[in-house]
Amino acid sequence: MASHLRPIMKQKRERRLFSTSDDSAMMKQVQATHAPDGREVDVKPIIQILDEILIQVIARAVEGHHEKREQDTLETAAVLAEFDMLDSLAFIIQKISCELSCKCSGGGDAHASTMVLLNYLSNYSWHAKVVLTLAAFAVIFGEFWLVVQMSAENTLAKSVSLLKQLPDIVENSTSLRPQFDALNKLVKVAMDVTMCIVEFKELPSEYISEDTPPMSIASTHIPIAAYWVIRSVVACASQIESLIGMRNESIASATEAWELTSLAHKVNSIYEHLKNQLAQCYIYIDSKRHMEAFQNLIHLFELVHVDNMKILKALIYAKDDLPPLIHGTTKSKANLEVLRRKNVLLLISDLDLSQEEIMILDNLYKDAHSRGETHYEMVWIPIVDKATWNDVNREKFEYLQSLMAWYSVHDPFIIEPSVTKYIKEVWNFTKKAIVVALDPQGRLSSPNALHMIWIWGNLAFPFTREKEESLWKQELWSLELLVDGIDPMVLEWMAEGKFICLYGGENLEWIETFTTTAMNVAKAGRFELEMVYVGKSNAKERMQKMINTFTTRKFSYYWPNVTSIWFFWARLESMLYSKLQHGRTVENDQIMSEVMTVLSFDGSDQGWAIFCRGAAEMARAKGDTALTSLRDFDKWKDNIEKDGLVPALKDYLNQLHTPHHCNRLILPGSTGGIPEKVVCAECGRPMERYFMYRCCVE
Repeated sequence: MASHLRPIMKQKRERRLFSTSDDSAMMKQVQATHAPDGREVDVKPIIQILDEILIQVIARAVEGHHEKREQDTLETAAVLAEFDMLDSLAFIIQKISCELSCKCSGGGDAHASTMVLLNYLSNYSWHAKVVLTLAAFAVIFGEFWLVVQMSAENTLAKSVSLLKQLPDIVENSTSLRPQFDALNKLVKVAMDVTMCIVEFKELPSEYISEDTPPMSIASTHIPIAAYWVIRSVVACASQIESLIGMRNESIASATEAWELTSLAHKVNSIYEHLKNQLAQCYIYIDSKRHMEAFQNLIHLFELVHVDNMKILKALIYAKDDLPPLIHGTTKSKANLEVLRRKNVLLLISDLDLSQEEIMILDNLYKDAHSRGETHYEMVWIPIVDKATWNDVNREKFEYLQSLMAWYSVHDPFIIEPSVTKYIKEVWNFTKKAIVVALDPQGRLSSPNALHMIWIWGNLAFPFTREKEESLWKQELWSLELLVDGIDPMVLEWMAEGKFICLYGGENLEWIETFTTTAMNVAKAGRFELEMVYVGKSNAKERMQKMINTFTTRKFSYYWPNVTSIWFFWARLESMLYSKLQHGRTVENDQIMSEVMTVLSFDGSDQGWAIFCRGAAEMARAKGDTALTSLRDFDKWKDNIEKDGLVPALKDYLNQLHTPHHCNRLILPGSTGGIPEKVVCAECGRPMERYFMYRCCVE
């Protein structure tokens, strides 16, 4: 009995031998044993065998999981068949195994035994030291369990068990369970630390070096971690050896279990620290890889290509293992080959892409394909945050995808972080959707063709800057430019020469007074008047309520859906940003000046109106001024015959103009291209710049 108690007494004496304050001194001792000679050890096959012996055997024999899947058996057999251990490696494993058996059975000093083993392994790297030591323990552990498990049915095993006087594990399962549970935990955590050390060794040196902070910090802790792994192996070997001669002895394992559990707790703390450092290393490596991929993407766009495949693979998915796209109409998977040598529009957005945007794009996409005049394809690339991804976002992604007739990526996370970085930093994507146009060779036609698409639709094909400039040269500030692609009825009225009034705002009292007054003026002046309510921007829910009100109260003609109202304002904003991208100002561009005026009308709390006849006769005013001009019809009606209806009205509006005004121009900050200087469209003075943060929960 006294012999098997010696390891227990030894562990008690050494329990606090190396506290945290002693780690520095011990570190020097451990480092002094380290003299690697550059030899390389392939530890992967050894680790697979260690897992089979140390982890799987414990799970089956100690925890009662006796079944093993046939697939696992075949995989293990394959590893064993390929494993050809060098004689020198087998020798050092045997040498360590003998040292463990001899020292531990005699109850020697655990620290001294650990240092002996470190000296044996001085020429090996830290990851090889721990793997070889665990391999040596696996020999002891495996032999022990072979004898114990087979002794009931194999006479040779029974004889060896009798000679060693090993206890009957089944008979003593209750008393031995705490001991083996503690052993199990210590072995597992020692394996965890070992795997961490091996992972540090296998980190790609081209992305992280020994002197890089995440790695350099970890490197200072690896020697002490290796020491405690080997120290744990010594403790586990002592535990196994202490069972020799215990066949006819009563077994009290509480103390032994407590010692192993305490050691497991310390080693687990080391594991958690190393795991955190390893995570930091992977973050660093990922950032380096992403930056390299980002720079490669920049370089790729600078090269000339025979087709667009290299560009599309770099942007969407570079591998050939699965089809990255889903076709919107057929819902079938597709490879990038379907886009080869085609003009490709990349629709880039987050998951807040509006149904209105999808609806307009859907109409244009189907129109282009039905006519066959514009050969382009479109791909939706959603930009999502992996950290906040959940089932709700997944459902939202799938719903938006279901609304699209064009291609989309089948999974938003196939888009590499480097591509997301490129999209945000080079193409200036922030919040609002953009459409990046690529030509058949993958060259950038436009970093955001959405403004062109909203203004001219498929007429803007192939969506180049040159095409945009050409289209602007053909445009004048006119009613047709304002409502083109929204409502053909208004264009018919224009062609018929009718007097047309577009008006907006949300003040129902003003709307009722203004429309009634306008219709009375038309009756008095004996001219046909058509009035069109165009609403207000960025107020979808409120506009739906206004549509409902118009349906009931019938103030005038109105657009019966929110999409048309949204598109009207989206086109005006697009006109402004398009002009800004071409360096135009209100001083040298009439269209830009008029667009900014209408947008400033919308930014006010009042109503407003634009009066038109034909293609080019236009006059506009804020709500009160417009209403006053109509009430004063008798004052300017005599000029109609001489000047024309709209010019006479415009002249009178100019007479009503006063220098006192307060105009607000609200531009979405997420669109990009906000000018540093904006002048008032009414007086030409620079406008003051304010920041507005808005949350509109309608």
